[in-house]
Amino acid sequence: MKKVIYTRFGGPDVLHLVDSEVPRPGFGQLRIAVRAAAVNAFDWRVREGQKLGAHPVQLPTGLGLDASGVVEEVGEGVADIDVGDAVFGEGIETYAESALMTQWHPMPAELTFAEAAGYPSVVETALRVLDEVQVHAGQTLLVSGAAGGVGSAVVQIARSRDISVIGTAGPANQDYLRSLGVLATTYDDGWVDRVRRLGRVDAALDLAGAGIIPQLVELAGTPDRVLTTADLDAPKLGVRFSGVAGDVQAALVEAARLVADGALRIPVTRAYTLAEVSVAHSDSQSGHTRGRRILVM
Repeated sequence: MKKVIYTRFGGPDVLHLVDSEVPRPGFGQLRIAVRAAAVNAFDWRVREGQKLGAHPVQLPTGLGLDASGVVEEVGEGVADIDVGDAVFGEGIETYAESALMTQWHPMPAELTFAEAAGYPSVVETALRVLDEVQVHAGQTLLVSGAAGGVGSAVVQIARSRDISVIGTAGPANQDYLRSLGVLATTYDDGWVDRVRRLGRVDAALDLAGAGIIPQLVELAGTPDRVLTTADLDAPKLGVRFSGVAGDVQAALVEAARLVADGALRIPVTRAYTLAEVSVAHSDSQSGHTRGRRILVM
């Protein structure tokens, strides 16, 4: 099978497509024929060698976490799933034609494989940060980086909870955010004043890592009302960094429910082949995205 690996830390050019043995599932695992795998910011941060604490890396290694596909083999201890079933979830080195899955759920019938691959990590992150920032119905949440994968999930889940959302994004994504019920503005000069004119901010999320933590604290009123998933230096300013995943299985169940209810839909910005993985990482790191970037097999 074909698989993406890297043997040293660095830029997108360190990623290579190689032939590899098909993995065998251990206890509590599945192997799927991967139909699509998501490109997450976490992936390229690991590839660069950023110190992410709970995720030590031993080279050479593969890459990839989120995927969708068709079950090829079921490991011991796994029940209620059969070969041939379509699933989505989180796995091990999913930038490959076959991969082991450690968390999964039947794929929502409303989604394509490419769409479904983009949900697991971003929905888990969205649910986690909304709970951690403790924003409630009737309050207003400011989201920096609102149009990306996590941002798309955050704003839709927040709106389903009757939380008002002010979102910042690039000019090309203003109409997209407004279509989700967001009070949208751009993040260029004067954005702080524009946010103030849109309303009071009860809490703020930094999903972009754009170096604006002081401004978010100013708008929210206190550091404990701000949380980031993207700025590793934020704790120096008293702002929490959220980077350790919570209950992935519960997030998959909730994602399927929200999709079935019509409360959540995350668009695929662009699909790439495995051979285009370096381009996919370059595009992901450039930001200014809407929804998800996906590798398709």
